Amino acid sequence: MKILFLLFPLILLLVQGAAGEMGRWETKGGICSFVKCQYPTRAVGRCSSVQVCCIR
Repeated sequence: MKILFLLFPLILLLVQGAAGEMGRWETKGGICSFVKCQYPTRAVGRCSSVQVCCIR
């Protein structure tokens, strides 16, 4: 249980950082997807360490 108190702030920082990066790609017409893009889209950059920016 003690590790949850250590992980919670880390998770919040990761989510907050990812939210700021998503806006940059969305203004360029892209969407952020976890790990890889679906078929009609292609990867053009990274939104975060685990998210890829996809554009049609």
